[in-house]
Amino acid sequence: MQTAGGATLSEDTQPETDAGSGPDETTTPDKRMPARRAGLTIAALLLAVFAVGLDQWTKNLAEANLEPSDPVRILGGLVYLDLTWNSGAAFSLGTDYTWIFTIIASAVVVFLIVLSTRIVYPVWAIAIGLVLGGAAGNLFDRYFREPGFAHGHVVDFISVFKPDAQAFPIFNIADSALCCGVVLIVLLELTGHGFSPESRKASPSKGGKQKETA
Repeated sequence: MQTAGGATLSEDTQPETDAGSGPDETTTPDKRMPARRAGLTIAALLLAVFAVGLDQWTKNLAEANLEPSDPVRILGGLVYLDLTWNSGAAFSLGTDYTWIFTIIASAVVVFLIVLSTRIVYPVWAIAIGLVLGGAAGNLFDRYFREPGFAHGHVVDFISVFKPDAQAFPIFNIADSALCCGVVLIVLLELTGHGFSPESRKASPSKGGKQKETA
């Protein structure tokens, strides 16, 4: 399109206002994206640090105050504080392969840290933070608890409904954070709230265009 002064104005060009050239609204969000991602990365990492801190604090309390042979009944028997040590994966799976789980958990933690730098939606900061905190909490035990470096046993102390894992495997705060994060990720994917804008465009929601603020 040609203006009165003869200059050509394409559809992609924003006209100048009387006060001068204002910011291009089509590029401003892109300029803010690095700062947004940095903020969400920090939020995810802070949540992970909080989960690790809470996990290690409760494990230390359990070791200092509980006897493995004497579970403590609380909440009317809904929960038993039942101290045990797990050389396997979450919920006492694979107890003969401690070093393998240490390697796998280390790779997962590194991957999640890298992935946290690419978060663009706040709800994914929560999901990634929970999974990262859970994985890192148990990994800390692998590296720094007995019987030795990279072969440490994870401290578990929460048994629900019945003691001694009679109703459900004994677990800890890190396991809980990890499971909550995984469940949240599954729900986000199933409801079309994917990790990236591209994944959300590929999964249109029913009844109209999705909001991409979550």
